Amino acid sequence: MQIFVRSYQDSDGDGHGDLRGLIQRLDYLQQLGVRGLWLLPVARSQDGDHGYAVSQYRDIEAAYGSLADLDELLRQAHARGIGVVLDYVVNHAAAQHPAFQAARADAASATRNWFVWQAQAPGGWSVFGGNPWRNSPSGAYYAPFWDQMPDWNLRDSEVQAFHRHNLRFWLNRGVDGFRFDAVGMLFENGPSQWEDQPENFSFLREQVVPELAAFANRFMVCEGPTQPLAFAAACGRAFAFGTQAALLAAARGQNLAALATLQPGASLSPFLSNHDSFAGDRPWQQLAGNLAQLKLAAGLLLLREGTPFIYYGEEIGMGHGAGLSGDARLRSPMSWTADNRGAEGFSTAAPYRALAQNVAAQNVAAQQSDPQSLLNHYRALLTLRNAHSALSRGSTHDQRAIGTLFHFRRERGDDRLWVLYHTGPSRLSSASIEGLPSGARLQRLFGGGTDTATADAQGRIQLDLPAQSIHVYRLLP
Repeated sequence: MQIFVRSYQDSDGDGHGDLRGLIQRLDYLQQLGVRGLWLLPVARSQDGDHGYAVSQYRDIEAAYGSLADLDELLRQAHARGIGVVLDYVVNHAAAQHPAFQAARADAASATRNWFVWQAQAPGGWSVFGGNPWRNSPSGAYYAPFWDQMPDWNLRDSEVQAFHRHNLRFWLNRGVDGFRFDAVGMLFENGPSQWEDQPENFSFLREQVVPELAAFANRFMVCEGPTQPLAFAAACGRAFAFGTQAALLAAARGQNLAALATLQPGASLSPFLSNHDSFAGDRPWQQLAGNLAQLKLAAGLLLLREGTPFIYYGEEIGMGHGAGLSGDARLRSPMSWTADNRGAEGFSTAAPYRALAQNVAAQNVAAQQSDPQSLLNHYRALLTLRNAHSALSRGSTHDQRAIGTLFHFRRERGDDRLWVLYHTGPSRLSSASIEGLPSGARLQRLFGGGTDTATADAQGRIQLDLPAQSIHVYRLLP
């Protein structure tokens, strides 16, 4: 589960979420079936919101609490079998970071080479539609995301050591790993060579991966939107950018053939949406609140190979923030109750940001006891995934799309499962599973229908599937 701490749960009545609030919601996450948390940056930052302008890499954002609160979160999460992964901002610092303050104030500073400088801003550069070089009295510095987020000079050995030591600081506290931000942007070699440079991959392989490898059972995932497979090879795991659009299209019953061509793999992490608008709006908006399609999207995400990520609130169909725009509308307070203000809601005070536009209907309290709710659909899927190694760690075989039917087989050892999705609006009575041994028996694990089915002499089982439904069957010994 990807969690924006500022928007998850307020424990002290100031209208902002915090680490103690997240601790209060760990039972909910455990009951949902979540096994890991990715926290957006929790280190001290300059931006006062998302946390990606880090001003102190070894302390906690004051609004979130303290290092002791993080330690308690780790203890409580681990007691529930939940790992905690921190967002690590390796590409850039905050302009308020002491090292950059010294570098900008004095060209002879010991930390001057920790950042990327030229005497004056060069022409011919365009990153995200603007010149990434920012003028200052002591020269121009490289800061493509914002003039208040200067890039680290990752070619400098002292900067490399600085990041390695920061990672070790958190790993020694018991953090279970990291999500590495913006790894496509680490090195620049010219006006048209500022993304996915060869040094990006070697830096991750040589400077980062060994730090995590020195600790047992640590997790690493990288954000490299334009080359997810290459970054998966360098990092061990990367987000499957591009997959989210295919999953949501398939949930609408569109272009299943494209979904069947997606490369499965344990090193890719699929998702439906996240905190960045470039990755797409919340699924509630993209699927126009269609509950059947939202349930299909959940199944398409959670039964795939790899490590799927759920963006907080997706499990209840949370929409984007009322009256908000840009990334802010994707980062509203979690919808716990219909009004979200009170002892059971997000905060006892006025929330710092507008609530989701559909909070009155799509909230946890309204869905907890409804067996047909989206929340309980997610719980059932995660229960199934956690119970079967074929789904959590198995390989994928025979992906096929035929009309409105998409299916594949997942295997790990003796655990062999068939997963089928019927995305059409009408019942499908002609679906079949083929290639089974004659007389083989399948047990239904998920979806409607008979509890067991037996293959005919040709190794085929005919199925009658309701509209927009998900089905999982296991081969019986």
